[in-house]
Amino acid sequence: MKKFFLGLDQGTTGTTAILFDENWNLIARGYREIGQIYPQDGWVEHNAVDIWNSTKAAVREAMAAVGAQPGDIACIGIDHEGESVVMWDKLSGEPIYNTIVWQDRRTARYTDKLAAEHGDLIRERTGLIVDSYFSAPKLHWLMENVPESKSLLAQGRLLAGTMDTWLVWKMTHGKLHITDASTASRTMMLNLRSGDWDQDVLDIMGVDRSILPAICDSAMLFGYTDPMDFCGINAPISGVLVDQQAALFGQTCITPGTVKTTYGTGCFMLMNTGDTPVYSPNGILTTVAWQLKGNRSFALDGGIYISGAATQWLRDGLKIIKSASETEAMALKAGDNGGVYFVPSFTGLAAPYWDSYARGMMIGITAGTTQEHVVRATLESTAYQVSDVLKVMERDSSVPISVMRCDGGATANNFLMQFQADILGIPLNVPEISDTTALGAAYMAAIGIGIFSSPSELAGHWRLARSFEPRMSADQRESLLANWHRAVERAQNWILN
Repeated sequence: MKKFFLGLDQGTTGTTAILFDENWNLIARGYREIGQIYPQDGWVEHNAVDIWNSTKAAVREAMAAVGAQPGDIACIGIDHEGESVVMWDKLSGEPIYNTIVWQDRRTARYTDKLAAEHGDLIRERTGLIVDSYFSAPKLHWLMENVPESKSLLAQGRLLAGTMDTWLVWKMTHGKLHITDASTASRTMMLNLRSGDWDQDVLDIMGVDRSILPAICDSAMLFGYTDPMDFCGINAPISGVLVDQQAALFGQTCITPGTVKTTYGTGCFMLMNTGDTPVYSPNGILTTVAWQLKGNRSFALDGGIYISGAATQWLRDGLKIIKSASETEAMALKAGDNGGVYFVPSFTGLAAPYWDSYARGMMIGITAGTTQEHVVRATLESTAYQVSDVLKVMERDSSVPISVMRCDGGATANNFLMQFQADILGIPLNVPEISDTTALGAAYMAAIGIGIFSSPSELAGHWRLARSFEPRMSADQRESLLANWHRAVERAQNWILN
């Protein structure tokens, strides 16, 4: 009987379900888009029930593609969009408010105050800079602004969690309320050294420990799915990771100093730093990579809020493209950026700037500016942002980065990948399986049921598809970057007095 490893990638704009065979070939994929909700400027939400339904639909689609039966699923690994949070009533199973997405900036003023009063303590305990990006300020907002939260807490009925916690709770018919250490490290509430929720930080944030999930290893037998609730499947859930750590694992960056960058809605670079947390004085985050048998591995993390989302804006907002696949040809047709620079800070700037108030800016427009220039500037903006992160990560880790592994949907864009190699001045390697988040979750699940005994066994599974070597002169590179940094400075000082 065939057996499949199921990797579930719950992302910001959609949920992907991928089936891998016993030789780790990608056999089938299912996908469902997730709607975005924008109640106010800087607010971003999802409907948590839609996320649950999209997960089931994506799994059914993948299984139908190859005729897989419920009993064919050997194990399930889950990765998810990270810092987004939801609260729900554990008796009714209904959310009390929409999921507040990681991009959401409604808590910016609160986090400014929090940073001034407790920033050093929170950074030392959690490895994170105080920012509305993370889960804890969102939970604080829910407790303060959704009246039902306090009444349910008083009755012992309130639960909260990131999207892994929500999905596992739904998949097991409410039997499991858990998360893993990599996810917990993204909440701004995990003590990196103890591996538990930090009570001092919880008290500062006004978050009751009782509503939070238990923190577990990233690979273990968590429990089994309920076939009545989850596509008829009664299979072990044995791997849970936050999305970027899943991609790091899927890229088999399992030794210190190895680096991957994922190009998705946002863009995220992680460097494995081994069993020691490395603290950055320049805006790069310290985070848990994964936890196995109680032992934590750590990473440096540089996040960019808007990457693929900017291309989506070209399609849905400006309507100058019909699909992302058009952008490569348009960028090449432009020849160069025509002096146009686009800073896509729709919801502020992340690493290394950490400016919640920066806003998007396109500068350098003339009467000769074309749609092609705008598209090219949009793609180039991702490469510039990645360069900013890499330079700081090299400096703070004291490890020169000589090659970068890349994954995510935008790696299909050869213009972007070549321009990225040119701007970084180092080669980029793209693997055969670009869905490395789902792959990493499935790898972790396989460890959880004993298929692999350690991450080192995975190294031989990584296969190169394409490599991009830098071709740009150093002078041209420095000129482009200097103009980019001038544009960023203007985006940070956009407010009219």
